[in-house]
Amino acid sequence: MVIAASTARSAPWPPAAGRRDGPHLMSLTPPASLAPLLSHPVAVLGGATSGLAARTLLAQLGARCEVFDERADLAAAHTFGAAEAALHRLVVFSPGFDSRHPWLLTARAAGCTCLGEFDFAGLFWPGHTVAVTGTNGKTTLVEFLTHALLAEGEDVFGVGNIGFPFSRLITFRRDAGPDSTAICEVSSFQAETLQHFRPDAVLWTNFAEDHLERHPGLRAYFLAKWNLLARARPEAVFAGSSVQRYALEFGHRLPPAAGVASEGLEPEPRLKGTVFASYPQRENFALALAWWRHDGRAEAALYAAAHTFKPGRHRLARVRELRGVTFWNDSKATNFHAVEAALTSVPPPVHLIAGGRAKGGDLAAFVRRIAPRVRHLWLIGETAPALAALAAGQHVAHTACASLEEAVHGAFAAARPGDHVLLSPAFASFDMFRSYADRGERFEKLVNSLGTTPTFQ
Repeated sequence: MVIAASTARSAPWPPAAGRRDGPHLMSLTPPASLAPLLSHPVAVLGGATSGLAARTLLAQLGARCEVFDERADLAAAHTFGAAEAALHRLVVFSPGFDSRHPWLLTARAAGCTCLGEFDFAGLFWPGHTVAVTGTNGKTTLVEFLTHALLAEGEDVFGVGNIGFPFSRLITFRRDAGPDSTAICEVSSFQAETLQHFRPDAVLWTNFAEDHLERHPGLRAYFLAKWNLLARARPEAVFAGSSVQRYALEFGHRLPPAAGVASEGLEPEPRLKGTVFASYPQRENFALALAWWRHDGRAEAALYAAAHTFKPGRHRLARVRELRGVTFWNDSKATNFHAVEAALTSVPPPVHLIAGGRAKGGDLAAFVRRIAPRVRHLWLIGETAPALAALAAGQHVAHTACASLEEAVHGAFAAARPGDHVLLSPAFASFDMFRSYADRGERFEKLVNSLGTTPTFQ
C-alpha cells in the first residue's frame, strides 16, 4: 500500500511554462456578440478570487465594471436590485452564486446576459482545453496531467476550480498560443451554467453524493456535471465506472467509447512506488491513461511522470508517527465518498476525526457504512451533535469535541500503538476554519506539537 507523504503541490503558481513556439500576444478582442455588452458597465458578482480575476480581465478589455458581493468584509457594493441591474447589460458571476440566486434572477429579468467567470474567460483562450470533473480526485488529476505535460516540454497550465481562475490565466499569460493547453478543473457549480465553453476533452472521474446543499437532489447534481460532458466531442469523453452506473440510473447515454474501467483494477506493477499504486488515486491514473492514449501519446511518458508526481497537500497525507500512532491529514475530504475511500486506504484500527458544515446527503447511511471501519469517532463542528446521535445508534464509540485541538489530543490519548488517527472530515470547513487548507494546516500543527505540550484537559 502506498499513500502519499505530505508535500507541496507538484507545480508552482504561477506555473512554470514549457515549450513555446515564438513571440505571440493573445488577442483580447471579444466575440462580436459580446462587444456591444462591454460598452456598458459590467456587473461582477463576487468579490473574492474568481470575481477579482474577472474584474482584472475586464479591465484589460477596456470595460468598466462594478463588483457586488453580499459579504460586508469585502470591498464591493452589497446590494444588487432592479435599479442596479438596469445599469448593466453583462453580468459575470463567481461559481459561489447559485444559478437561482436572487441577484441573478434580477439580472436576467432586466435582460442582462449572465456568464459564469469560467465560461466568460474561456471565450478568450486560444489553445486546447481538457476539462476534468468528478466528485473526488479532480484536483489531483488536473495537477498530475499538468505535471506530465510539463515533463514533455509543453506549454500547459492547471486552471479553474483548482484555485487559479481561468480569467487570471488569460491576463497572466498573454503570450499563450494555439499549442498551449489549459487543464481545467470544473466543479458542478461552474458546469451547470456553461453556455460557451467547449472542451477538447472531458475526464469525469467518479460520481457520488455531494453538494446537495446547493443542488436540489442527486439527479440535479449529476445533470450539472452532465452539462459539461454534453459540450465535448463524443470521441473525447472519458467517464469512470461510477459515472457509467449513474448515467444508466438517470437515463443518460454516454458516448460508445466513453466508459473507463476505473474500479476493481488489478495491481499495476508499473505504478509500484507511486501515489497511483492503490485507490483512490488508482482511479485518477486510469482516467489520465485513457485520455493520454486517445491523444496519441506514449504510455511510457505517463508512467514516468507518475513516479515523479507528488500530490498537493491535505490529500490523505501521512503527517507523522508518534509512540506507534500514525497521523493522517485528509482535510480535503469534504464529502462521504472521499472519507470512505480514505478508510479503505488507511489500515485499521482508525480513530476518525470528522464533522463540519453540512452539504446535504444521507447522514444516517454514511454513519452506517463507516461504522465497521472506525474504532472511535472524534466529532467536530456543526454536524457533531447529529453525527453523535447516529453513532450512538450504530454502537460506535464517539466523542463530541468543542475544537479540533480537543479531538487531536483526545484521539492521541485513546490510541494504542499501531492505531491510526485520520482527519477526514466529510464536511465543509467554513463553520470553524477559513478553508479545508486552513483546517489541514491547523491539524498538522497540532499533531507536530504532540509530545512537546501538555495533554489537553
